[in-house]
Amino acid sequence: MKIVTTLACCLFAFVLLVEAQEKPAAQSSPAQASTAEAKINPEKEAHIRRLLELSGAKDLASQIMGEMSKSIKPMMTTSLPPGEYREQLVNLFLERFKKKADTQQLVEMGVPVYDKYFSDEEIVGLIKFYETPLGQKALSTLPKLMSEMQQIGGSWGQKLGRDCMTEVLEEHPDLREALDAAAKKAQGH
Repeated sequence: MKIVTTLACCLFAFVLLVEAQEKPAAQSSPAQASTAEAKINPEKEAHIRRLLELSGAKDLASQIMGEMSKSIKPMMTTSLPPGEYREQLVNLFLERFKKKADTQQLVEMGVPVYDKYFSDEEIVGLIKFYETPLGQKALSTLPKLMSEMQQIGGSWGQKLGRDCMTEVLEEHPDLREALDAAAKKAQGH
């Protein structure tokens, strides 16, 4: 589950970086690009930007990018064939990734998404909520809550996966034999 989440985050970040690099050079900034493409009402855009600032979107994006970088290294290392080149390649990739990963750019890309899913009235309502003590508590607690839920969900998914695999292999001894034979062959026996 954690690997799937990590891969999804990596893919999301990669797509965002590629999209950002493919924007025409005539567009001088991501803010102008998102405004021009989406044609957002200027008042609503200002409200969205206030909401993103209030909710700590840039800090959250930085945190996500940092966590993603930590997750990417072991995943890339194990997915590349062994060799002396591997560690250097992974380190250079991560260095380049961190250098190009502009969290403000990621936040800017969120403006048209908020415009798509929320009315200006809803954005203003969220701003008012996040300005309250409960809203501030929600903002500070939700990342920890989601992290804990992800850990719980990951453990649950792993147990469920083991149980299902055990049941399937018990019901199909021919598949168990094929699996055991493949494992022995992979180990060089």
